[in-house]
Amino acid sequence: MKKHILLIFIFIYYFGFSQKYPQTDFENPLKIPLVLSGTFGELRSNHFHSGLDIKTQGKEGIKIYAPADGYVSRIKVSQWGFGKAIYITHYNGYTTVYAHLQKFEEPIESYVKSIQYKKENYQTGNIFPSEDKFPVKKGDIIGFTGDTGGSGGPHLHFEIRDTATEHIINPMHFGIFPEDTKSPTLQKAKVYALDNNSRINKTSKDVVLNIKNVGDNKYVTNRITANGYIGFGVNAFDRLNGANNKNGIYSLEMNVNGERYYYHDVETFSFAESKFINLLIDYPFYKKFKSRFQKTHKVKANKLSIYSDLLDNGKIYIENGVNYNIEIIAKDFKGNSSTLQIPVKGVANNTTFSAKDTTAYKITAKKFNKFQQENVIIAFPKNTFYKDLFLDFKVENGVAKVHESTIPLDKKFTLTFNVSSYSGAEKEQLYIANVTNKKYPRYVATKKKDTTFYCTTKTLGSYKLLSDKLSPKISLLNFKNEQWLSKAKTLKVKISDIGSGIKNFRATIDGEWVLMEYNHKRGILTYNFNDKKLVGSKHLFKLVVSDNVGNTKNISATFFRK
Repeated sequence: MKKHILLIFIFIYYFGFSQKYPQTDFENPLKIPLVLSGTFGELRSNHFHSGLDIKTQGKEGIKIYAPADGYVSRIKVSQWGFGKAIYITHYNGYTTVYAHLQKFEEPIESYVKSIQYKKENYQTGNIFPSEDKFPVKKGDIIGFTGDTGGSGGPHLHFEIRDTATEHIINPMHFGIFPEDTKSPTLQKAKVYALDNNSRINKTSKDVVLNIKNVGDNKYVTNRITANGYIGFGVNAFDRLNGANNKNGIYSLEMNVNGERYYYHDVETFSFAESKFINLLIDYPFYKKFKSRFQKTHKVKANKLSIYSDLLDNGKIYIENGVNYNIEIIAKDFKGNSSTLQIPVKGVANNTTFSAKDTTAYKITAKKFNKFQQENVIIAFPKNTFYKDLFLDFKVENGVAKVHESTIPLDKKFTLTFNVSSYSGAEKEQLYIANVTNKKYPRYVATKKKDTTFYCTTKTLGSYKLLSDKLSPKISLLNFKNEQWLSKAKTLKVKISDIGSGIKNFRATIDGEWVLMEYNHKRGILTYNFNDKKLVGSKHLFKLVVSDNVGNTKNISATFFRK
């Protein structure tokens, strides 16, 4: 009897109390097979992916179901980012998030539209309903999948957060994961010289290593010679069953002669630390070649909490005459793994190299830094940079080149142009643009004073004052002037701007503001006739569109509808 009680206790301990996250509290919020286009913790531009991107079979309008009891605690409609998003707080200590929705389920949809019409604005900002406003039960429909905001196509972005801390947690830890029998793919490796005395294959430069797949998810590289402190990085991705997307890996480990030197995984992280992804990856390489190496060594300024079991922060000291076997292991959430073996031979090298180039613009990371050339001033708050460096800064032909975009920043810096030489009319049409890509200059939010224009940005590169004298363009899509629209469900209008870009628009029917949803990816505005009842049969539609320097375009059309 005692033996049975002991066995029961052990079973409860290991399969109950020791379970970090509940496995049965949540389920797939869609009643379709779980296929992912994006996994938690994937490496994105300046951040980790904070949820699962669930495929919706290329369609919009699929029903979303509450995965557990709770209440709607937050709603937000934005032109960018999450688009239409809803947050449900559950009674188990977690909050689930659903983004890029097409629309909300009633009565939430009507509630949100009432706020939009009251504000006369598509974007609602954060809405925090009271706990008793929209209670939900497991299985209730809460909305429909879509493609709003910064979505790259129809899908559902799904998150699970700790309600108290707002930390994001990998939903796969809650039992929400697709079938996965495929191991990660390792594409390339890289070895880094970590100080001025380090050498790799008789050079002080970082070296990209080609790797060979020898079968059974095992990879090897040719032997390298080195001495001093070195580090490694790998370019890797994972694929899940049922989809061909290149997804992120779950964990990365490095062993040196059988001893663990490095480990990280993407179980959870906070939004505040997500920016340090730029120190996890080889950021200069990514900016130049759009390919990411995840480093297996940690730099001092990196405050990510994803690391464990680091030995000397993953840095390896190579001694003369000693052989090393470097083993790097990439795993997905299900434990499928791939292993890379890198043989290293310690070889002393006394080759000296010339000092690195310097400039007149020395950045001391812990101090405020301000420089000026011609009509341009750049100012960096303390700790904008992660380390001291020499900055390239010059102004030629009106272009202010502020180094290159290969250095990540922790804070925004201020870029100021003196515009006192321009007339008042000229200044109205001027704006600051990022012209690092000469073919595609990008408007940067420009603040204007009498004699100076300035902007704040976290991106180094080239900037210039540009002039926009052209008004936006407007064209009617699914109707014409003087047309009967009794059977039409929507009004559609296409808008575009080739200069500073569209800033805002305002549409009215019979003099009253109407809600037009803007698909910025296609440049299409849509009004739904179900939003409000029109009085009479003859109606006047008006639309005013403005760009970022104030150029406007107006259009009006009469339509008939019973």
